[in-house]
Amino acid sequence: MNNSVVNTARLLGAGLRALLVLTLLTGVLYPLAVTGVAQALFHDKANGSQVRADSRIVGSSLIGQQDYGPGYFQPRPANGLGTNSVNTRYKLVLSGATNLSADNPKLIRSVEEAKAKVVKDNSTARYKVRPSQVPADAVTSSGSGLDPDISPQYADLQVHRVAERNGLSVARVQRLVDDHTEDRTLGFIGEPRVNVLELNLALRALLAKT
Repeated sequence: MNNSVVNTARLLGAGLRALLVLTLLTGVLYPLAVTGVAQALFHDKANGSQVRADSRIVGSSLIGQQDYGPGYFQPRPANGLGTNSVNTRYKLVLSGATNLSADNPKLIRSVEEAKAKVVKDNSTARYKVRPSQVPADAVTSSGSGLDPDISPQYADLQVHRVAERNGLSVARVQRLVDDHTEDRTLGFIGEPRVNVLELNLALRALLAKT
């Protein structure tokens, strides 16, 4: 056997050993270590920030849901790019925004129609919503279309409707909103927000006690 064949065999053997070692380190040990640390230190987030109610998973605090019903708080519109015929709790297959410019007639018409609907749906016999009270997040979808949060202003606007529909006092429902209003992350990142799923679960729990 000449030297070139021997050298080739040695190089192939070294390459194979390197491949096996790297596969073990980066394909097995590293993922296991990362998964173990995530499960130990960030168990909730590592498993999708699941929200449980009645001993079952009802959603994720990171993904918005639609169609809560008139007696509950409503999320942002979900004007995504596709429809879902399998799980109709979500109206999106492809998450995303409409990508329409601010002066696009279709977007302007959509916003105007959404604002009129928000005013109509949230006005009660004793409380009339003014168009100027409707915040932007009540009539526009987020960049992903899956935003789980609404602004405190939009939550406050819905308080009278939710109270009337459920036979609760406005003050009690307002306290519920206040209790579920989160401040900016670390005090300066993002905006104050209200998680709609968690707020509606708290509302359901309150109704179960009354």
